[in-house]
Amino acid sequence: MMADDPKSKLAAGRRSRREEIWALAVAYGLILVALWTPRPWQQGFVGAALVWVVVETARKFEGWRRLGFGERGFLGSVWVTMIALALTAAGFAVSAKVGTLHAPPRVELFLRRFWAYALWALVQEYVLLGFFFLRLLRLLENKKKAILLTAGLFTLAHLPNPVLIPLVFVWGLIASAVFLRWRNLYTLGMAHAILGICIAVTVPGRIDHNMRVGLGYLQYRYDPAHQRLYSIQRPQTVSTVACVIAEAPTRRP
Repeated sequence: MMADDPKSKLAAGRRSRREEIWALAVAYGLILVALWTPRPWQQGFVGAALVWVVVETARKFEGWRRLGFGERGFLGSVWVTMIALALTAAGFAVSAKVGTLHAPPRVELFLRRFWAYALWALVQEYVLLGFFFLRLLRLLENKKKAILLTAGLFTLAHLPNPVLIPLVFVWGLIASAVFLRWRNLYTLGMAHAILGICIAVTVPGRIDHNMRVGLGYLQYRYDPAHQRLYSIQRPQTVSTVACVIAEAPTRRP
């Protein structure tokens, strides 16, 4: 049988589709298990999910630029980061006025607390877009369906947090569409980090449970004894559980 025989091509295509579905199913399954597994076992499942994503990426490596790690599309999509900065500035102003802003009072403390989250935001964007979205595009062969399903999977991973669910669904739609057009993860990673930090320091912990999802959201307990940590020192300012902010950015995708 010749290599270019139609039946051989069809069989190869079916194998490829099965491999893509398997790669997505295992990765997403490990992520969900991690979200709903108590510590310290949770960390093991998170590590397993990341290892699986790395192995599958290496097995069918498509090039750094195609995956979004390159200069391509940076300038074209930097507007997303600028909008995130503008929204964050507005969020800071409003939350400071109503007394819910609980950011670290000094720049060095701010950077120390959130540098890891900024890196984690980029990792999340790769898993969401470079891994899930690109594979869903190949499987569905329909851009709109792939965008919608990617956003839906991203949203399900943030259950049962009622604050994050609508926000991440909208972000999933926007990020997928922007990535499809400009194929750059750096601007999307920066925007993700900026918006996530904005939520972390402007929304009271008793409302969003410090951005926790899965089992962590259900197990969250508000501790008013820590209200004043990292609060903005001004009269009648109501702080939140800022001492747990360090845990919030470590939520899983």
